[in-house]
Amino acid sequence: MAILQTADNGVARHWNQPALPSSAGSLFQLLRDGSPRTRAELAAVTGLARSTISARVDDLLASSLVTPTGEAASTGGRPPATFAFNPGARIVVAVDLGVSHARVAVTDLASHVLAEETFDRSIADGPVAVLGAVTKTAVRLVEKVGRPLTDLAGVGIGLPGPVEYETGRPTSPPVMPGWDRFDVPGHLRETFPVPILVDNDVNIMALGEHEAVYRDVEDMILVKIASGIGAGIISDGQLQRGAQGAAGDLGHIAVPDGNSTPCTCGNVGCLEAVASGPAVAGRLREEGYTVETNSQLVELVRSGDRGAVQAVRQAGRDIGSVLAGCVNMLNPSVIVIGGVVAAVGEHLLAGIRESVYSRSLPLATQHLRIVSSRTEGRAGILGASALVTQHALSAEGVNALTDATA
Repeated sequence: MAILQTADNGVARHWNQPALPSSAGSLFQLLRDGSPRTRAELAAVTGLARSTISARVDDLLASSLVTPTGEAASTGGRPPATFAFNPGARIVVAVDLGVSHARVAVTDLASHVLAEETFDRSIADGPVAVLGAVTKTAVRLVEKVGRPLTDLAGVGIGLPGPVEYETGRPTSPPVMPGWDRFDVPGHLRETFPVPILVDNDVNIMALGEHEAVYRDVEDMILVKIASGIGAGIISDGQLQRGAQGAAGDLGHIAVPDGNSTPCTCGNVGCLEAVASGPAVAGRLREEGYTVETNSQLVELVRSGDRGAVQAVRQAGRDIGSVLAGCVNMLNPSVIVIGGVVAAVGEHLLAGIRESVYSRSLPLATQHLRIVSSRTEGRAGILGASALVTQHALSAEGVNALTDATA
């Protein structure tokens, strides 16, 4: 697996060499689950000398990543001291940007949310204005939790468009005017001199849902249904970004029924043009409904309006018809449906399940679950936080931190 470190400009980059098995960072991986352990237990598991274990534990204690947790039961003589991961040692700023909103949070190293704020902000306002608002909010939240900026381990941010992960720059994002190739990490680093990790918003949602709910699932797909439609793919337990970061662009796959609805990408019949929130709302307006936003669409469906329910059910069928090909290709065990429009609930899920189960191979759907997101709208910030902690708490990241505090 590729490991990241911080370049001079604050962007994550690849480490070429793995950490030594006897390093503090490697030892920390055994403590990362939070279970208290003694020096003797660590020595038994690693085969390292007790003196080496003691030195590495001392390094971890000095960095605050590990803290004493008491004493183990004595087998004769003085009870041995135990140690465990301390998630509160550092904090993370996690940002989830949508087309029309921003959510900013401060978390600990276990991705527990300490403070958060959501506000309306159009991504079309441009990177300087949007990131300026995000920065002000983040600084305020860090102050709110009573921590200095020096405790910051990193900033994770999700953007509603394709991102070149190595540089953190958006690449030709269709709904983000003025953002193409903008140096997001460099801009944020003016305030936060820490690693800045940037990814597509659906990727971080998939990562957040996986880390918070489905850690035992090796293969899953998260589908975000809102102003657009996209997917985040977890395969063999790892987030898949593709060669140019464009993996999971579900919204621009053509619906199989030959639909000729024009799409903003220049093609016709794209899933996004047919089944996204604005697409469904547009069809309802043609039938005389007054519905302008995704939230109004959700409220209309929840009120039990028959026309709205039927429109959402059909959108689910269209989404499922595209997802069926993904199921046959990737064979996930879980498909999670998230995003604002997913709040309509079972009517959308029923349509998706109807198409997926009828169009996919029986073997691929034998144990497949198609479910709603369980992170209550927080998948994005949880994933942005996990993006940072995976970097900061890797063996190499921990070694860098213990070296800095030595």
